[in-house]
Amino acid sequence: MKKLRWQILIVFLTLVLVAVLLLTQKQAEVTLTVPQPVSGGVYTEALIGSFGRLNPMLDLYNPADRDVDRLIFSGLLRFDSTGTPVPDLADSWGVSLDGTVYNVSIRPNAVWHDGQPVTSDDVIFTIGLLQSEFSAFPADVRALWSQVEVVRLSDKALQFRLPEPFAPFLDYLTFGVLPVHLWQAVSPDQLANAPLNLAPVGSGPFRFEQLVVEDGQVTGVVLTVNPQYYGQVPYIEQMVFRYYPDAASAMRAYQEGEVLGISRITPDILPTALTDPNLALYSSRMPRLTLVLLNLNNTDVPFFQDKDIRRALMMGLNRQWMVNTYLSGQAILSDSPLLPGTWAYYDGLDPIPFDRRAAINLLQDEGYFLPPDGFARVREGVALRFTLLYPDDGLHALLAQAIQQDWAALGVEVNLEAVPYRQLIDNRLAARNYQAALVDLDMSRAYDPDPYPFWHQAEITGGQNYSQWDNRTASEYLEQARVIADREARARLYRNFQVIFARELPALPLFFEVYNYGVDGQVRGVQVAPLFEPADRFNSIWNWYLVTGRGEQPAGEP
Repeated sequence: MKKLRWQILIVFLTLVLVAVLLLTQKQAEVTLTVPQPVSGGVYTEALIGSFGRLNPMLDLYNPADRDVDRLIFSGLLRFDSTGTPVPDLADSWGVSLDGTVYNVSIRPNAVWHDGQPVTSDDVIFTIGLLQSEFSAFPADVRALWSQVEVVRLSDKALQFRLPEPFAPFLDYLTFGVLPVHLWQAVSPDQLANAPLNLAPVGSGPFRFEQLVVEDGQVTGVVLTVNPQYYGQVPYIEQMVFRYYPDAASAMRAYQEGEVLGISRITPDILPTALTDPNLALYSSRMPRLTLVLLNLNNTDVPFFQDKDIRRALMMGLNRQWMVNTYLSGQAILSDSPLLPGTWAYYDGLDPIPFDRRAAINLLQDEGYFLPPDGFARVREGVALRFTLLYPDDGLHALLAQAIQQDWAALGVEVNLEAVPYRQLIDNRLAARNYQAALVDLDMSRAYDPDPYPFWHQAEITGGQNYSQWDNRTASEYLEQARVIADREARARLYRNFQVIFARELPALPLFFEVYNYGVDGQVRGVQVAPLFEPADRFNSIWNWYLVTGRGEQPAGEP
């Protein structure tokens, strides 16, 4: 027994000694090696379109130019995906209590690609080009700037004085600024022909390197990262853009390894893109609303003045079927004229579902019945019959035919008339010479929601209120939202407006278009938020990377 106790004691003491040694021994650190983005690499993208001029004063109607200009030039401000202004060349700004004076400060470290500082004089010079009679900007933009007094406070500070409060004014400070020291010798009427359009100097994250010319035609543009950029310098060393006439040829270029990205995945190449394991697709809502306008003040179609008839027409449209069938599912149904995902959008609206039976019941409740030998429902000799105008292209023709069939199932007779888009706007809508029209409301680059131009009473005559909707309460909300600087107050006013719009349905919103962007999987860090125009896909370009290094990171840490 004594021998056994001694053995037990020895084992116990040994275990205690081992435990003490383990507790006092310094724990060895375990590290993991993880890839980290580093500078370098060349990203090549296929742009669908053709080269024009690299100048933000001239690129409004050429998306391919705007894509490249977005990386070369900067504006005072830019907007995030919710429509909120964020700093760009300007690092701060302030608004007077009465909403008529805006002070803007330019970043002290903002310089042009040639090393010269960006100053207030550059901004003032660019605004002068905006105001010029030779300006390519829309008439309403020129008209606004003609009323704004621009005051130079210092080399890096400006003041804008408005004749009256205008809350969307910050939206007008996104124009690309040009360097006065290079452009001052060019008169506005010679702007389009200036050699600088082919060798631009900007202040953005990338600087112009060279044009790619083949057989006398510009087939590409090469940009190099700007090491003096005032913001976060991108990881990608070089951006190369190549031009292709259509999406199919751009897709072939990707498949053959010529490019790493495709500026737009259109419905015709979407099936091919979806089956490519190496191509990552990024989808986003675009600011283009397809809707049916109803002329509420046309005496030939008096039933349009009845909001219950308008609701029945809306309920009778199988919008999701149209989207799935003709747009490959690439659209978002809409019940509001404001962009979903933005700060002004009210997501508490009750969606209007496709319900053919309920639509028919509503028409019957309004006293419209099918005659024994007729096609269109009639009430007191007035038949539910009208003409729907639509743009003379393939997609709108298919949509118009689907709408015609949906409404025929309700007992509503619709005649279709195709019209060239420009004539549809200028000769028919502007003249209020129509009954109903299928159109696209393009809100590209309209970062502030401001639906005033399309739905306010003052725009019924001579403006863009083509439906001639005359609702005083809704108009008052739009008026107030234009002059109040507080965004929360504006959001409440726009919510109230949207509630009235959904109840009255002065037009029938169908869907917002979806934009698809294709990038090879080896390009990392890509994020595409809701867009106000395709060039916005580069808003996070400084996070994209192609090259990684090895960095040590303690185990267990993110």
